[in-house]
Amino acid sequence: MFAGTLTRNVETAAAQYTGMIHSTRFDIAIQLEARAKMSERSPDFDVTAVNKSGRKVRIGTAWNETGNTSGNPYISMQIDVGLGPFRVNAVQTKEARATQSGEFEIIPLVSNGLMKSGSISGELTAMDADNAFTGYIANMMFDLEFMLIENSYKSEETHPDYRVEVSSPRGTPIRVGSAWMAKSSRTGNDYLSLLINTPDGDLRVNAVQNEKQRGGQTFSIIPFIDSGEQPQDAGAGLSLVA
Repeated sequence: MFAGTLTRNVETAAAQYTGMIHSTRFDIAIQLEARAKMSERSPDFDVTAVNKSGRKVRIGTAWNETGNTSGNPYISMQIDVGLGPFRVNAVQTKEARATQSGEFEIIPLVSNGLMKSGSISGELTAMDADNAFTGYIANMMFDLEFMLIENSYKSEETHPDYRVEVSSPRGTPIRVGSAWMAKSSRTGNDYLSLLINTPDGDLRVNAVQNEKQRGGQTFSIIPFIDSGEQPQDAGAGLSLVA
């Protein structure tokens, strides 16, 4: 579960990018410094941070990338702060690309693999404004309150319609998954397909309406059943191609 921001600096700066990365366990200021490439796939940047002793240390590497379908540039990072390596992408909103802004948002790339949903309870409620939802999902091992926020990075039909966000203890929004609007080919009813990162892996669930809920703002979260109706990219982990 990670979130953060990255900003492109002026060309004369020592670090080409500076930013912050957050999780439920840390808040770290990072820099991306250009490095000499040994081959085409060598990293473009070293990711550095300052430790508790005030010493600058290398905590990872980063690559300039381009989305396969969209052609939009983004930055892929592999980072290790002492808790094991993790991957994140730094991507831009449509507005940031249109204005050629140097502002990026850091989002999670992949998690620990797909877990079986088993016994799940949960509910999703449409909010009156901002095309957003609020909800919770729980079982005997975890209880997660979250929001669905409209995905401003969506540029392809298969990209998620919403990002799933939770709050860190300090209130920083952290993206933990994606959601797609879908329609059942069997019943014609609308539902949402959610992919959420938990400490045990990615969790697939659907938010559907029963007869009493239909037409209202409340959805029930149920375990995912593979009926062949899932959105095209719903199995692609937490990656979001910019």
